[in-house]
Amino acid sequence: MGEIGLLVLLTSVVFPVLIILSMLYLLLPLRIGIRPPRMATVWRLVRLLSPWSLIGVFMLGLLVSVVKLQDLAMIIPGVAFYAFIGLLVVSAAASASFDPAVLWPRQGPVPESGTSAVASASAASLGYAACPCCELLVKLPASGRCQCPRCDSRMESPRQPDSVSRSAALLASAALLLVPANIYPVMTVTRLGQGEPSTIIAGVIHLIEDGAWPLGLLVLFASFVVPITKIVVLAFLLFSVQRGSSSRLRDRTRLYHVTEAIGAWSMVDIFLVGILVALVRMDGLATVYPGLGASFFGAAVVLTMMAAHAFDPRTIWDRAAPERIRADEMPA
Repeated sequence: MGEIGLLVLLTSVVFPVLIILSMLYLLLPLRIGIRPPRMATVWRLVRLLSPWSLIGVFMLGLLVSVVKLQDLAMIIPGVAFYAFIGLLVVSAAASASFDPAVLWPRQGPVPESGTSAVASASAASLGYAACPCCELLVKLPASGRCQCPRCDSRMESPRQPDSVSRSAALLASAALLLVPANIYPVMTVTRLGQGEPSTIIAGVIHLIEDGAWPLGLLVLFASFVVPITKIVVLAFLLFSVQRGSSSRLRDRTRLYHVTEAIGAWSMVDIFLVGILVALVRMDGLATVYPGLGASFFGAAVVLTMMAAHAFDPRTIWDRAAPERIRADEMPA
């Protein structure tokens, strides 16, 4: 099942390594007063890959794997286990302490101060757009295309094009894939030549029966509740945008950001399958085989994450009735 192996490899090894190397490439020269070449390109790569670097989710899958393996063998943590914990702590601390403003000059083009507009007008309605790389607010020319004066990134539109339609298509595909993902087994565990396929729900029940109910409930939340909730919430947001609803704009925006943040944790079952398949190869004693449900579930999780990233939350405000939007609720 090469697709599962590739997904685990990219999200737990390749993307984290690329992000770390890219950040070192950006920060080490800046530390000695040198601006590295192609800085905007490297920063765009970091922003693109950051949602797909899932070492925290991988750690959760590793802990669940240890619990599942306790009734098969004695678990002895190795050096890499503690190194991985250190990597998780240090990377989280680095991400929390990093300020993207250090990458760009603090003095840059300033929006026109004499713009005459009502207080409730948005920047997009006045012809401004935020740079997708350095987030500088730039006045778009009549052609609608220009280069950011600070990082030279190309700017074409104040909003993501076809945001609602692309997000809806990806979301519908993810919802369809979740059906076989919960019907087909995600893995099969054989012990002394005997075993039966296990679905996502069956794995949760097994954890609870073994006394590991906190991990069982956590896996249930991450692998079942989160994907379903994410699809329902995104569908609700898309429907409200299509209707041009003006109710609870700020709350709907916060709901989107929360949903986007927790969506990646659904990958815990994919990491669990990858770890167990790699570790449990004990010939006739015990063996773990991946199931077709894992491929469907992995594809569904990836599509829900892509649907969340494709949705532009600013459309919540753009398509609302202008007379219903209070001036103090307008986004920057």
